[in-house]
Amino acid sequence: MPFVFKDGQLCADDVPLSRIAGAVGTPTYVYCWADIETRYQELGRVLAGLNHRICYAVKANSNLSILARLAALGASFDIVSGGELERLLRAGGSAANVVFSGVGKSEVDIDFALKCGIGCFNVESASELERLAARAKLLGRRAPVSVRVNPDIDAATHPYIATGLKESKFGVPAPLALELYRRAASSAHLTVVGIDCHIGSQVTDPKPFETALGALLKLVDALASEGIALRHVDIGGGFGVSYDDAKPLDLAALGQALNARLADRDMELLVEPGRYLVAEAGVLLTRVEYLKPAATADHRNFAIVDAAMNDLIRPALYQAWHKVDVVSPAETPARSWNVVGPVCESGDFLALDRELALAEGGLLAIGTAGAYGFVQSSNYNTRPRAAEVLVDGGEFAVARRRETVSDLIGLENIV
Repeated sequence: MPFVFKDGQLCADDVPLSRIAGAVGTPTYVYCWADIETRYQELGRVLAGLNHRICYAVKANSNLSILARLAALGASFDIVSGGELERLLRAGGSAANVVFSGVGKSEVDIDFALKCGIGCFNVESASELERLAARAKLLGRRAPVSVRVNPDIDAATHPYIATGLKESKFGVPAPLALELYRRAASSAHLTVVGIDCHIGSQVTDPKPFETALGALLKLVDALASEGIALRHVDIGGGFGVSYDDAKPLDLAALGQALNARLADRDMELLVEPGRYLVAEAGVLLTRVEYLKPAATADHRNFAIVDAAMNDLIRPALYQAWHKVDVVSPAETPARSWNVVGPVCESGDFLALDRELALAEGGLLAIGTAGAYGFVQSSNYNTRPRAAEVLVDGGEFAVARRRETVSDLIGLENIV
């Protein structure tokens, strides 16, 4: 476990979180590199029997230090914007090891990716395929393409992150996918390289992945009968992790299912495990500014901290549950607290009804915050975004400095 109590202090690996707070301040995201590396290697072992690539989903956590270290491990990457591609290149990654997903790729993004030598575009509509062919023709290049199929599979996850249902904006149904492949195969400016799907995020049951892969392989066979051969099959990501005591995805069972389906096929397998690699490796470190005990029995106790919904939007957006640990437990009785931020919204909360022993000035660690934490943060209420710290063994370093108000208003003009 990356975050454990040692001598009464919650630590990130061997570094007390209180030491980080004292040096860097709060709120601060803290990531443990050893846990990320261990998970990457564990997933590699599960897939070792298959020709595979692990394509880290950059949207989960796009810190340059994490991207650079994953690239050094041999990771490939999944992106959803030109900005993420630029970020990856600056971290030392190669565009040739990137799959480009997303429903709204602009001409600027497409041109940039083509010029960089992108590994594959995951196509999400007929219009996108036409745009890719036109831009590739204009630039004198061939665009490598894979069609993202929407298999209409219920991944049993939150509606906001369910992406494989027919009412979702993502991908195309199988009949249209066949037609798009025929168009791509006949184009002088496109090269068909694979097939793709992504059924949702925070999936904890291997069965939906197996079902989705079966649907993709039926299309692979149908295309092969028409002389259209595919090099890879991409099952997406969304591998679930444990935010509370829920059971995470059984990787071993998933690996067995994938091996059973693909062992006799000459195809490369791509997986995009963004959240799985980084979520549990991170916490949001925050300090208690004020305690506001209930005035009467029918009121609530509020612990007002210096982190807010602009720093971690998941509880307000998804009703997500994050574990809360007191970094140095206070010598006070525990009681039920709502942990809230200073933003002027009633939805500004990080955790509700938690039994905690708190004192003003104390530190809290909001757990499982390494994925979709900092990347979704904002400057609402003109709040500078948090710092990011990377821990490696007994050492830590600032991977992104804390923003200042000057950073925020420096882009504006009074006109």
